[in-house]
Amino acid sequence: MRYYLKTYPISLLVILAVLYLSFFSPPSTELDTVEGIDKVVHLCMYAGLSGMLWLEFWRAHRLSPAPRWHVWVGAVVCPILFSGAIELLQEYATTHRSGDWLDFAANAAGVVLAALIGSRLRCSA
Repeated sequence: MRYYLKTYPISLLVILAVLYLSFFSPPSTELDTVEGIDKVVHLCMYAGLSGMLWLEFWRAHRLSPAPRWHVWVGAVVCPILFSGAIELLQEYATTHRSGDWLDFAANAAGVVLAALIGSRLRCSA
C-alpha cells in the first residue's frame, strides 16, 4: 500500500474526487439545460483519472522500466471496471443517483482518449 501512496499520490486523490462526485447530490445549475453536458463531465472525469495514472506511471518508471501491460491494465482496464462498478452502485445502492449506460460509455471514452494521449507521450519522451 505504501508503494501506491508514494508512486501514485495524485491519482489516488483523483480517484477519491471521482468517488465523491459520483455519489454526492449535485446542485441544480443553468448548465443542467445544456443537452449532454453530463456526458462531457463524465468524459473529462475519466480522461483526467486515466491520464493522471498514465503520467504517474511514466514518471515512476522512467529509470526502471516496467512491463508495458502494467500501465494498460492500471490506466485503462481498471478505470473502466471502476466506472462500471460506480454506475452499478449508483443504480442499486443509492436513492438519489441512477446508473446509466451512456454515462458508462462516456467514462470509457474518456479512458480511451487518455490512453491515446498517454501512450503517445511515452513514445515521444
